[in-house]
Amino acid sequence: MGSLAGIVGYRGYSGAELVRILQRHSLITPVLLEHRDASSPAAHLRSVPCTPEAVRGEGISIVFLATPPDVSMELAPALLRAGTRVIDLSGAFRLRTPAAYTRWYKEPHTQPDLLAEAAYGLPEFCRERIPAARLVANPGCYPTAANLAIRPLLEAGAVDRDAGIVCDAKSGVSGSGRKPSLKTSFCEVTENFSAYSVLHHRHVPEVLMMSGLEEREFSFTAQLLPVDRGILETIYFRTKRATSAEELLAIYARRYTGETFIRLHAAGQAPDLHAVARTNYCDIGVTVDTDTRRAVVVSAIDNLVKGAAGQAVQNMNLLLGYPESEGLL
Repeated sequence: MGSLAGIVGYRGYSGAELVRILQRHSLITPVLLEHRDASSPAAHLRSVPCTPEAVRGEGISIVFLATPPDVSMELAPALLRAGTRVIDLSGAFRLRTPAAYTRWYKEPHTQPDLLAEAAYGLPEFCRERIPAARLVANPGCYPTAANLAIRPLLEAGAVDRDAGIVCDAKSGVSGSGRKPSLKTSFCEVTENFSAYSVLHHRHVPEVLMMSGLEEREFSFTAQLLPVDRGILETIYFRTKRATSAEELLAIYARRYTGETFIRLHAAGQAPDLHAVARTNYCDIGVTVDTDTRRAVVVSAIDNLVKGAAGQAVQNMNLLLGYPESEGLL
């Protein structure tokens, strides 16, 4: 049977994606954890109450919280005391200080000790810390695509930081969650395209935290695409010197040697959403004008997989000592 993994919030888009992935994982059996709503789950999956006693009694090794931040902060402490490990898919534990959380999420943080303890779960950059963690903060979808594209170039000193970086990010509607709202209803979204949270998007501090950029150096705009899933980010910057697309791709190739879920396109070619849909891949393409030092990097992921559930399973595999790609290929 393998290890048991509990899923809280399995009725949401990210939680349902977790169920889908874990059902094909050869070393995990998913268990649905009922929190607040005791309605009948899918008949072919077992459910138990989301209580520390039930989690301990069932021998559940790990719990995924596909819940809003306030619910994650409510549930995580008791689950950790029950001896299970927790991967949180919300923004509850991603930032490093309560002050940063309050600034960007407009709410006080009720578990500052856990905020300080949580390991940030972007495996390509944080793999060393994740296996020993009790609590992993799964990254946001936008920061995942942005940091995988930006950080290697910053590490290599290839970006003219004085010229700034602009990230134009587009997401499918599932990124807004399953709870009904006017802005994500069919009539509002179809044949439409809109920007939101301009200059104040709560995912910005994750990009700054992982990339090392200052806020003044990074401009980010999130936009809602009339599609169900996927994130495509077009990132504009100037190179430090006259540099070709091939040279920037060589930086990525060196940094991502052995990384299963990073795919690089040929120079001058850009990825699209179809190529990454329902996969855990991040596809990256680079175009450069050497005369003006203008560069464009396009980064594409599935917001529900590499941007949420797939990356959470990647983190689970690291926590439990399983092959990192198990269940994801």
